[in-house]
Amino acid sequence: MLGGTGSFGRALAARLVADGAHEVVIGSRDEARAGETAAELGGAVSGAENSDAASRADLVVLAVKADGALDTARAVADALGTTPLLSVASAIEFRKGVGALPDPDSQSLAERIQAIVGAPVVAGLHSIAAASLGAAPPDEDALVCGDDPAAKELALGLAARLVAGRALDAGPLRCARALEGLTAVIVNLNRRYKAHAGIRVTGVESR
Repeated sequence: MLGGTGSFGRALAARLVADGAHEVVIGSRDEARAGETAAELGGAVSGAENSDAASRADLVVLAVKADGALDTARAVADALGTTPLLSVASAIEFRKGVGALPDPDSQSLAERIQAIVGAPVVAGLHSIAAASLGAAPPDEDALVCGDDPAAKELALGLAARLVAGRALDAGPLRCARALEGLTAVIVNLNRRYKAHAGIRVTGVESR
């Protein structure tokens, strides 16, 4: 879990600890800080510097903030090797008087990360807020997209343990452009209605 000391990474790690089915490695640029967070979370959690954490995982979750995602990907690319990476960040833009807007870049953040690392990149969980990953799985669906079937299956398996709804295959990695943009929509909904909005997809029986 790279960025496991941040708000979303920490909430995600706590939900996985509560689920009890995963061993979690908290990654940070500061190994000591990662260790402190791991100790606070308890359970099967350890802390490590980002590159060390990336080299020890079956699935690496890149949970750093969007403005640090590309630099973190570059820093861990060698240690990552061919281990699948799940990108959960969205590079959204905030304008006063307008609200949150999708990233104007023609490519998603996940696609830009894929151009940096040799590992298969999948994208997902963009519609799930840190505040929703509380004592119980949120009653919503999790959307995941990617080009590598095996990597996507790992990410879908993880996502299924985070929500009370379903983990749904949302298509190829190019669809991350839509999923990341969806974050801006949800931020606007949350601000307008003072809520913790999520997504439920109708008409789909199973993934």
